[in-house]
Amino acid sequence: MSSPTSFGPVDRHRPRAARLLAFVVGLGVMLLAVAAHADNVDRLIKQLEESSDYKVRLSAALNLAKLNNQRAIPAFIKGLADSDKTVRGAAAAALGKLVDATTKASLRAEALAALEKATGDANSFVSNQAKKSRDLIAQLEAGSEVGPSGGIYVDIGAMSADGEDAVKKLMRQVVLDTIARKGKGMVTKWPGGKAPTEKQLIAASAEGYHVDGTLNELKATAKGSATIVSCKVNMYIATYPKKSAFGFLNGGASVQASSDPEDIRLAKEDCVTAVIEDLVTKKIVPTILTRSGK
Repeated sequence: MSSPTSFGPVDRHRPRAARLLAFVVGLGVMLLAVAAHADNVDRLIKQLEESSDYKVRLSAALNLAKLNNQRAIPAFIKGLADSDKTVRGAAAAALGKLVDATTKASLRAEALAALEKATGDANSFVSNQAKKSRDLIAQLEAGSEVGPSGGIYVDIGAMSADGEDAVKKLMRQVVLDTIARKGKGMVTKWPGGKAPTEKQLIAASAEGYHVDGTLNELKATAKGSATIVSCKVNMYIATYPKKSAFGFLNGGASVQASSDPEDIRLAKEDCVTAVIEDLVTKKIVPTILTRSGK
């Protein structure tokens, strides 16, 4: 598998108080200017839930949907009962975008129930948006496991990050979340909870793959009043369950933070998250789909 060159803007669903300065994958380099603040989500949620001006609530709903942060899901569920039809419609559309396989099961069920109720909205725009989002989430629920009709099972490794247990856990979760959002026809859970055997995969007409990664570098360097956090990650793709590797790739990024320890910690998370999300989205998922002929 050839090394990727340069990537476009990272699709990030966890905005943090840090700025992504540089993204390096393989031999390519691309400068990015990505700035997002976690407090934007809280501010917009408050506007959506509390503003007396429907224009403010609508603007908040539209901007929240763009941030793609799942913390907004409860606010959008409440938004389905808003007094303004445009806000209700925006909330219904946003739920179809935000609710995915990584959403807590109880919250998915709550959103599904609220959308089902909203399909009876007196306004046709709202009811149609609610039906679309309800159907998307219902399909997600129905396709959450590989069934007898086949599919692609992806086994996610434990990841490796010397002395960085929290980051190792983050790496694995980012891979799981990204495959859930971007890996059409892919699942990371097998019926019964245990990883499938080769015989089970064959019986289910399913293909199996293994993905793992290693954090090679994660450091913070003071630069004046700022701190530059850099990270490098290697990942590989293999067959499963035999784990015969056939794809190797690497990526790196630099993130600017302040000298505040919490900001540096968040910048480290941003750095690792950005690299892994891009590698999984742009290389790992397409490679698996191509190899599977799907």
